[in-house]
Order: sequence, then structure tokens, then C-alpha cells
Amino acid sequence: MLLTLEGVLTPDDVCEARRLLAGAAWEDGRSTAGAQAVTVKNNQQLAQDGEPARTLRALVLQGLERHATFFSAALPRNVFPPMFNRYAGPANSYGNHVDAAIRYAPAGRVRTDLSCTLFLCDPDEYEGGDLVVESAAGERRVKLPAGDMVLYPSTSVHRVEPVTRGARVASFFWVQSMVRSEEQRRLLFEMDRALMHLRSTVGEMDAGVVALTGTYHNLLRLWAET
Repeated sequence: MLLTLEGVLTPDDVCEARRLLAGAAWEDGRSTAGAQAVTVKNNQQLAQDGEPARTLRALVLQGLERHATFFSAALPRNVFPPMFNRYAGPANSYGNHVDAAIRYAPAGRVRTDLSCTLFLCDPDEYEGGDLVVESAAGERRVKLPAGDMVLYPSTSVHRVEPVTRGARVASFFWVQSMVRSEEQRRLLFEMDRALMHLRSTVGEMDAGVVALTGTYHNLLRLWAET
């Protein structure tokens, strides 16, 4: 399931992120690529141990914390500390690849169930730079407004098309879900969306809503790893 999430960062958050990035030092993105990805990765990344990256990480995590749809869709157990990349000039693309199954964070290992790209530039600020995610249903091209995010299975082959004008800047990170199965996560998400609709139309204490809420939580109890 590929899902776009609007407004993970507020307009004020985006302005603050741009201010922090304005004077930031970028380094070769290949330093964090695996053996396969390093052959097709050609971008820049923000130094992970610098003050801009630390402040920006907190900003992104705060945005995720208040975004109900992110929690409903991802059911996060662990979130890899957000990183930041830039595509522009000669460092302008990332060819087809699959993200590594395990990422090593300071707090421990994170299994990459879901990949996330949070856009920090608007689409009219650059040309090219589409995130292309392959699936059995075909390719999906993603290019979102600043502050919006796309969430998709880390098992997907994906790429970033060459940027031919301007600069594409984004945050990227991974989520280890409490529910490992993509199919089970999708079913829980669809049930949660349906329950939200029912609550708004027939009320929180309707007998059917109470029963379906119990079913949702019993399935989550059955499938979740905490």
C-alpha cells in the first residue's frame, strides 16, 4: 500500500526546516549506501551528527507524533531517525534499488517495513526528481507539496528520477511496524478508516461501532509485536 499523507509538517515547520537547511553542509550520499545501492546512488545527504540534522529530526518526529493517519497506517513500533537528502546539479538521481532490510540506529536495529519520504520543496521549485515506486499494479510516480509525505512498503523497487532544474530536498527514514505483514496492516487501516466514518455518522456508542471497535483491537492484539 502506497499512501500519501498531507500536512505532516505545518507551513511554519517547513519554513523552519528551510532556514536550518539554508546554510547546512551536505556530503556524498553514497556514504550510507549498501553494496548494491552505492552503484546507482548519486545524491547528497545532510551530516547526521550536526546541529541542523538534530533539530530537523525533532521537527519531523513531532510532525509524525501528531499525525493520526500516520499512526493508523504504519502502526509504528520503531522509527529510524529521520535523515535528509538533496538532489541537484551533478548529484541528481538514485537508480532502481530496494532498501536494506535492517538499519542500524544508535538505539538499536530497525527492521524496515515501511519507507518514508517527506518533501521539503514544492514541485514547482524543481524539474524531474519524481519518486517512482514499482508494484504489481505498475509504477507510481510521487512528487508532493512541501510538508507532505509518502509511505510505501520497503520491499518495493524504487528510484528517484534525475533532477534537471533546481533542487529536490526531502527527509527520508524507515518504520518498523508493530504489525509485520503488509496485508494485515492494510486491513487494519481500512477498518480504522471505516470506523472513523461510522463514528461520525452513527455515533461513538452505537452497538455496531462498539462491536467493530472490539474486533479491530482484538485483531491488533493478535497480530501486533510490541
